[in-house]
Amino acid sequence: MNNFYFIGIKGTGMAALALILNKLGHNVSGCDLTKHFFTEDLLVENNIEMQSFKEAVIPDDSIVIIGNAFLEDFPLVVQARKNNKCYRYHEYLGLFMENYHTICVTGSHGKTTTTGMLSSMMSNFDKTGYLIGDGSGKIEKDTKYFCVEADEYRRHFLAYYPNYAIITNIEIDHVDYFKTEEDYQLAYQEFVEQVKEKVLIFGDDENCRKIKDSNKLIWYGINDNNDIQAKNIVETTSDMSFDLYYLNEFKYRFNLNLVGRHLLWNALGVIGIGILENIPFETIEEGINLFKGVKRRFVIEEHKENVFIDDYAHHPTEVAITIDAAKTRYPNKKIVAIFKPHRVSRVYKFAKEFASALEKADEIFLCDFTSIDDKEDGIDINIHYLKNMIYRKKATVIEEDETGASILAQESPAVFLFMSSKDIYPLAEMVKHCLE
Repeated sequence: MNNFYFIGIKGTGMAALALILNKLGHNVSGCDLTKHFFTEDLLVENNIEMQSFKEAVIPDDSIVIIGNAFLEDFPLVVQARKNNKCYRYHEYLGLFMENYHTICVTGSHGKTTTTGMLSSMMSNFDKTGYLIGDGSGKIEKDTKYFCVEADEYRRHFLAYYPNYAIITNIEIDHVDYFKTEEDYQLAYQEFVEQVKEKVLIFGDDENCRKIKDSNKLIWYGINDNNDIQAKNIVETTSDMSFDLYYLNEFKYRFNLNLVGRHLLWNALGVIGIGILENIPFETIEEGINLFKGVKRRFVIEEHKENVFIDDYAHHPTEVAITIDAAKTRYPNKKIVAIFKPHRVSRVYKFAKEFASALEKADEIFLCDFTSIDDKEDGIDINIHYLKNMIYRKKATVIEEDETGASILAQESPAVFLFMSSKDIYPLAEMVKHCLE
């Protein structure tokens, strides 16, 4: 049994890893901002001590896990490096996963949902642990499989050597680090080369098709050039069904409680892992249907005549997919998109793409960047830079306060779709209050 101390314990991956180490009987504590973050509820439930940065005391005998948001000159990092054995989050996770039959899920979009779906399916088959980017982490002492969300940012996933991997798609992101599409693509190629056995990869994606390793790759998708293919697809507002073909041979008719083409793509990757592990198709289907979603990914709450959806969408493709999913689920309702960007560099590079995606909604409202993100890499813009790119629909900039909430409330009845990688959902609570 060891003592672990987490600098930045409320981070989504950090919180999940803290929960896992706590479950294995280690003494776990850490520090972070005092502001409430959705990950801390599970930490509190599991009696994991959290300190503020100001109050933080790192025991000398602790192994320190450093969150990747903290630079080497952060005072607590400097202190820990002097007195403790330290690992960056991805470094320690890479060592930890070597104890299990590990399946990593990576890709530009859909990592968290796919990891959650995979964990549900595998847990229906055998003892399975998981670490998901919504702050969820679980493991047992006799766990065989370990499902991990693997982040490509700053090439962190190159610390991992999994048995299997799923690549959901490849579309340049994190442009504060990856300066070219070629470098972004290269990172995925390097990751594939580290996978020990097989890689399930989305074959309908042209960038995925650039990955080379014919003996390791298994392609999935809807197009005819895939190893795993969905045919005869029927989608409704509450579920979907399709014929599953593997190597051009019909295998099973799936009926899944999923809505949206993006979830079909994710499910095909998960089914591929099931095929590799010789899991019966009925068990795969049942496991996927036990999946209830993950935090901050298309979380639906119905409130009187309105619907409130919270989603982590922060890239143009994710915004477009999320709006399309809302329109599929609620075809007769007005879709009101409320979007709060995060990184200035992402908005600057993808402003036109964000505008095009947001214009899929009936009404568009924008919230400004948080103060910490005002300037980045010499880029000095605000939310009006994005607003001015939106010309097919009216876009309104609002504050995240009672005034902004009252403006949104005037759109009722509607589907209020809140999208951000930052904490935007308190604004939704204010809107509900206005509608009482």
